[in-house]
Amino acid sequence: MLKKHTLEKYLQSLLSGSRPACRTVIEETLQSGVPANNVYMDVIWPIMVEVEKLYGQNKINAAQQAFATRINHTIVDQLQNKLPRKPQNSKKIIVCCSSNQQAELGGQMIADLFESDGWETRFLGGDVNNDDILAFVHSYHPDILLLYGIKPKSAPQVRRLIDSIKTVNAWPDMKVMLTGGVFDRAEGLWEEIGADLHAATASEAVRVASADASEICKPRRTIKCRKTKDAKATETAQQTTSA
Repeated sequence: MLKKHTLEKYLQSLLSGSRPACRTVIEETLQSGVPANNVYMDVIWPIMVEVEKLYGQNKINAAQQAFATRINHTIVDQLQNKLPRKPQNSKKIIVCCSSNQQAELGGQMIADLFESDGWETRFLGGDVNNDDILAFVHSYHPDILLLYGIKPKSAPQVRRLIDSIKTVNAWPDMKVMLTGGVFDRAEGLWEEIGADLHAATASEAVRVASADASEICKPRRTIKCRKTKDAKATETAQQTTSA
């Protein structure tokens, strides 16, 4: 169990830029019996979200956001080999994200947790265009394509990617999951844009993806159904951008 002051102490250490202090908090947490995957989900992830929130509210500056994210990334790299490993479950996932440091961190954490859960995982990061994603999907045959931390201005690009997947129809059993970013802030946008699944956090993404197929099964996406929703989805994304 996390000590009451752990999150506050870790956040203060991050925002001060002290790598030794951050490492000490994490090491003490591990030594207290908290598993590495819980450190991911209950310490690093919520603090990552809090740093982004504070930056958006102008309560911390760009330098603090930058070194906090880099320190978190270093900690995650060090924790990766400490994660528990479930047996392989024959499921495959591709994880992509926006092209910024914060999204890269979240995307890596998601990929690490899926790998820990027994999934065969490929993390493409944030510098891969739609055509290259489609080409890799075609060669890798994943069960899930997960997109994390998408910004409002990139929502139309995600919609085009989903439409391309649907039009080609070479992967009818593959599901598209959206996590974080604009899809956490604009309620229902993930459905309007044509995705199959949504999760607010990394741990929820693993839980939803690993659920019984009957629980997460949704009607097959169709161009006809999507065309009636495009205007609404675009309007919602624009409203979120202006906000």
